[in-house]
Amino acid sequence: MKFSIVITTYNRLSLLQRAVESALNQTVPCEVVIADNASTDGTEAYVHSLGDRVEYRRNPSNLNHAGAVNAGVEAASGDWIKLVDDDDYLAPHCIETLMGAIAQHPQAVICSCQAAQVDTAGQELSRTPITGPGKAFYIPQAAIHYGMLLEQVPFGTPIQVAVQREALIQSGGWDLTMTSCDDIDSWTRVAELGDALFVNECLGYRTVWPGGYDQKIDLQQRLNTNLLIKTRIYERIHPTYRSQIPSLSAIQKYLQLHWGLVAVKQRQFSQAIAVALPAMISFPAWKQLYQARKQRNYQGSPSAVPKIALF
Repeated sequence: MKFSIVITTYNRLSLLQRAVESALNQTVPCEVVIADNASTDGTEAYVHSLGDRVEYRRNPSNLNHAGAVNAGVEAASGDWIKLVDDDDYLAPHCIETLMGAIAQHPQAVICSCQAAQVDTAGQELSRTPITGPGKAFYIPQAAIHYGMLLEQVPFGTPIQVAVQREALIQSGGWDLTMTSCDDIDSWTRVAELGDALFVNECLGYRTVWPGGYDQKIDLQQRLNTNLLIKTRIYERIHPTYRSQIPSLSAIQKYLQLHWGLVAVKQRQFSQAIAVALPAMISFPAWKQLYQARKQRNYQGSPSAVPKIALF
């Protein structure tokens, strides 16, 4: 099994250096690919100074995050791809641990792990919760989208996820038309091709920025994108679980409540009313919101999704 670490970057040289060092210092050797969205800050010279320790793919223009991911995957030669954004970094034993888990369940095409959220000074703010039994477990393919719909299968952001390269390519790569949630959209399609694997160990570090990109997107647009993703997941639910899921209308109203509460937290009260009002009298929507909040706040909570321990 060969791993390629694909690091996407654009004009963040100091952060990129930290990400590259974490990739080159893995406890097992792996290919390191840097996908550069036409940086103008000295990134290209830095990468060339690394010689043959890395593979370099420079896009002729900024193709946004999805375009950089696709370029990096195309340049990679590993059986598995570990994605890293330039402001994130890996624990030294990340790849070794993932390889050990995948070897126990080669039917998997996607593997997620815990990650720590850190501030710009590198101080840990929070950590993604334990999501199932044992140090590692898998979810059969037929149950993945059901679990994603009910938010009991949290694949997470790129720093948490590794993907089988063949499955990523077969699923069509990352969608260049997505303005956000391009990662979740990709996981949704990859998950049609095999089982999902989870490692309950912190193997990556994700930088949380004040006023980050997602926070600048209009709440209505974020709601619309969230609903688009949920609809794509809904369409992929295995027949085994069709009778157990809420209606798409109930899902939509639940999302309206969720984003209404986000608007309240941000003190955008008029937008909160506009977003949440259509769902305020929907009991199924409130029930779904309660269940989602309970799932997020209770580590190791029981689930209708089969989670099978490996070790």
